[in-house]
Amino acid sequence: MALDRWIALIFVAFCCVYGYAAFFTMDQLLPPFMQRNPVWPSTFPKVLAVSGALVGVIVLLGLEKSDDTEEPSATAINYRRLTDYNLGQALMLLGLMVAYALLLRPIGFLLATTSFIFVGSFILGERRWIVMILSGAIASGVVWYLVQEVLGIFLRPLPFFMGV
Repeated sequence: MALDRWIALIFVAFCCVYGYAAFFTMDQLLPPFMQRNPVWPSTFPKVLAVSGALVGVIVLLGLEKSDDTEEPSATAINYRRLTDYNLGQALMLLGLMVAYALLLRPIGFLLATTSFIFVGSFILGERRWIVMILSGAIASGVVWYLVQEVLGIFLRPLPFFMGV
C-alpha cells in the first residue's frame, strides 16, 4: 500500500475517534436550555469528522487519482525514498509546534508566537535575523490585536508573572 493510503487510513481512524467524541460525548454535557438550539457546540466538530472521514476514504480507495497508468509525477511522495526528503526539518517543525502549544500559556501569546515564527523560519533556512525578528513580531502583534481588540476574545499577551 502506498504512503498516501497509509496516511489516509490513519486519518480516517482519527476522524472516527473524533466523530465518536463529537456525536456521543460532547452533547451529554450540555445544559438543558442549550439542547433546544438548532446549532450546538458540537455541530462543527461533527461536520469536520464526517467530511474528514469521507475525504480519507476517497484517498484510501484511490478515487481521486486518474485512470492514467503513467509514471508518477515528480511531486508524488515515494515512500521507498523517504530518506531523500527533509524529514529532519519536518520533525523539528512538529517538535516546535508541540513546544509552542505547551509554552503558549506560561510565556504569553506575543513571546510564544514571535519565538515560534523566528525559530520556524530558522529551521526552514532563513538566516537574516532582522527579517525573522520583524516578521515574527509584526505577525504576532497583528494577530493578537485582531483577536483581542476586534473579536473581543481575551488572549494573554505577556507571561503570567507580569500580571497582564
